[in-house]
Amino acid sequence: MKVVECKDLTKVYGRSNALNNLSFSIEENKITGLIGRNGAGKTTLLKIMAGFLHHSSGEIKVFEETPFNNLKVSANSIFIDNEMSFPPALSLKELLITAGSFYPYWDQKLADRLFDYFSFNPNIRHGNLSKGMKSTFNMIVGLAARCPLTIFDEPTSGMDSGVRKDFYRAVLKDYLAHPRSIILSSHLVEEVEDLLEDILLIKEGEKCLHMPVEDLKEYAVGISGKTAIVDEVLSGKDIIFEQSIGTDSTYVVIKKDGSQKELEKAEESGLELTAVSIDNLCLYLTSKTTGGIDHVFS
Repeated sequence: MKVVECKDLTKVYGRSNALNNLSFSIEENKITGLIGRNGAGKTTLLKIMAGFLHHSSGEIKVFEETPFNNLKVSANSIFIDNEMSFPPALSLKELLITAGSFYPYWDQKLADRLFDYFSFNPNIRHGNLSKGMKSTFNMIVGLAARCPLTIFDEPTSGMDSGVRKDFYRAVLKDYLAHPRSIILSSHLVEEVEDLLEDILLIKEGEKCLHMPVEDLKEYAVGISGKTAIVDEVLSGKDIIFEQSIGTDSTYVVIKKDGSQKELEKAEESGLELTAVSIDNLCLYLTSKTTGGIDHVFS
């Protein structure tokens, strides 16, 4: 079953497109990473999925229905971000108890255990928490709700490294025990890589790629060596990323698919072939130029 299905999805703000003809689908019971730089359109896309925003054109279906102001979508999904607000009159403990009346799959025991583990004061108000503690509390709500579609938009904002690791571990353990569709938006790709099954990478409102993490690990290869040899071997080849090393060496990244001859020639010519991390690949694919920041100084 396709939990989310988009076709030519577009969202326009004034004269600019926050999203531009996005087409993709997300299957149920997968953890998908929505990756992109700041301003890529991640939050806009997630808010449209959650039914908070209406799209401008194209089509989006969540649970096979248009999500905007849709009770079925609202009842079966939760959107967690660092701007969540709660009734100021209720304490944290009261908020967790009240949440059970909104979410049919709510697990109060899990909420209580996580609440105690992260040492929350039950009598404090959400508005009085630090940024990191707000994110942690919001995470508890997102996990305990156990909605069929759970959306985390940059959920670890303000968390220290230890809490972030606990969060990722908690997501994985609860997902394995209670599978559901989880979408995790993040720019910390290296931290969440082992948690994800699929990655949807977007750049300036457009889809760069959408594929399983295991396939993405084999998507590209790095080649380095003398500039003259690199230029000769890869002449006419599409370059994902290129960087000068010292005075006469170059490092380039190319897509593996269809590059077997070039790779064999590179090895025979004494060039070094290396793996490209998913984190770096996502940065390269979403860079404005193939040379990244170096092009500013060239």
